Amino acid sequence: MQFECSVIPDKVIIELNKIADEYKINSVLRAAHFLSQCSYESSNFTKLFEDLNYSKERLMQVFPHYFKDLEQAALYEHNPEKLGDYIYANRLGNGDVNSGDGYRYRGRGYLHLTGVLNYRSFNRFIKDNVVTNPDLVATHYPLESSVWFFGSSSIWPLCDKGSSSSDIEAVTRRVNGGINGLSNRIICFNTIFSHLKTL
Repeated sequence: MQFECSVIPDKVIIELNKIADEYKINSVLRAAHFLSQCSYESSNFTKLFEDLNYSKERLMQVFPHYFKDLEQAALYEHNPEKLGDYIYANRLGNGDVNSGDGYRYRGRGYLHLTGVLNYRSFNRFIKDNVVTNPDLVATHYPLESSVWFFGSSSIWPLCDKGSSSSDIEAVTRRVNGGINGLSNRIICFNTIFSHLKTL
């Protein structure tokens, strides 16, 4: 199946069309859910690396479970490496805060693949050494890492259920682990769904 969509960058649609059949992206519903989540997570396919450069005020908003006050947040303000090592320590297969894993395996690609376990799993799938060279996820595999995540996380069946707000929420929970930005994700989905066509 081949797609066209005027609200998605041409390079993304071209790449999607190359792999759509192989990865069973075989309906407008699947493509719309996938593209809208990728678009939201990557600021319309422009941010391929997780931005961890925050003010102390923004840190309190984005990571409220990690910072109890502005004084603590100030220790991580505008320090992406220190922040990544802190918030992703001992999670997703990463080592402790001193291991460097948190920043090393921060989010990359359109869906911001995160954590050494995900990098290792994707490494086995893509058969390229993204564990040793994690930047490859952003530079070579931003779309394929996202397609892999949808498949490995069993998101495609959720996409097949429909286009309602509750369907979008279910997909969002699987992608995000919560409902961060849900209202904007719904707007993004509806926009893409209304413009997406098959060739």
